[in-house]
Amino acid sequence: FILENYAFPGGLMIRTDSHTPNAGGLGMVACGVGGADAVDVMADIPWELKCPNVIGVNLTGKIGGWTTPKDVILKVAGILTVKGGTGAIVEYHGPGVESLSCTGMATICNMGAEIGATTSLFPFNRRMVDYLNATKCSEIAQYAQRFSHNLKADEGCEYDQNIEINLSELEPHINGPFTPDLATPLSKFAEEVKKNNWPQELKVALIGSCTNSSYEDMSRSASIAREATEHGLSVKSKFTITPGSEQVRATIECDGQIGAFEEVGGLVLANACGPCIGQWDRQDVKKGEVNSIITSYNRNFTGRNDANPATHAFIASPDIVTAMAFAGDLTFNPVSDTLIGSDGKPFKFSDPTGNELPPRGYDPSQNTFQPPPGDRASVSVAVDPKSDRLQLLHPFMAWNGET
Repeated sequence: FILENYAFPGGLMIRTDSHTPNAGGLGMVACGVGGADAVDVMADIPWELKCPNVIGVNLTGKIGGWTTPKDVILKVAGILTVKGGTGAIVEYHGPGVESLSCTGMATICNMGAEIGATTSLFPFNRRMVDYLNATKCSEIAQYAQRFSHNLKADEGCEYDQNIEINLSELEPHINGPFTPDLATPLSKFAEEVKKNNWPQELKVALIGSCTNSSYEDMSRSASIAREATEHGLSVKSKFTITPGSEQVRATIECDGQIGAFEEVGGLVLANACGPCIGQWDRQDVKKGEVNSIITSYNRNFTGRNDANPATHAFIASPDIVTAMAFAGDLTFNPVSDTLIGSDGKPFKFSDPTGNELPPRGYDPSQNTFQPPPGDRASVSVAVDPKSDRLQLLHPFMAWNGET
């Protein structure tokens, strides 16, 4: 939602939400702050903070196969831990950046909050131009191109800490349980499940929310669902999909991804945070019952998703989450393992595919914005005088100037 409506290259934004850094996917310095900080800025008081360090993440190689931008931040979280980015801005750079989509870069920046970073950002590039054009912001794209030399790392700049990641060698990761920085490569995850006695049965697989609900994410996951349908399979775990905005929801409904999810047994939820922040009426397990879920969200601290401290929540890319839903088993590796189709024959999933941007353009759906009336004095807010939850705020008595 932030990327669609508020982000632009070279800007500075603060907002009272920890996922504001999502805008770093468009080269914006966007920081999540406390309410008091935001009030200061609204009152035209400067926002003050200790000058942050800068952590440089140099990306080389090219992303592909089952590896996604999500795996970059899962890897970084494993390196830096939940505190390693505190007091720092994480700046991604290097030739590997060109292989990431704009929304993929936003996913990486969005989850930077989980390593404690002040914010994260990427240099302005052509993938951002493509996204701005697709979201009817071509004037911003043209303007940004005029000063693009200012929207990238300075030649020869030095970082307070350097991290090197070769995208060609990076494999999918699964992080958790109970913390987003316990990073395990997919090839070693089944071994870890058994060694740590984590519940092997996968109860629920959840994709979407603010972190991973782009058109690209949804279309790649839908390609997995369609391939499963071709082999006569439905999901073994419960499978939920949370679109990140009304625009994404309307577009994936129009382009058939929602139909592909529902055909295999998926349930599309409201365009909201939903289970990511515990807004989920989960009834398949009782509180205290040990179980496993896997999400493409950003946080998996104890009890966050379903208020059950015994739920082992893991984080992965939407691709891995979707594929695992058909196995119903945490030890399933879609890169190497097979499933049995309805014809009794084994098959292995193909590498996921999807469009970075919708070929027919985004469908904005219904515009629900209601502008305030010209004459606000005539507006009456109806509150039940007997309500014990709501009451109208009346003006304070004027200061007498003497106290």
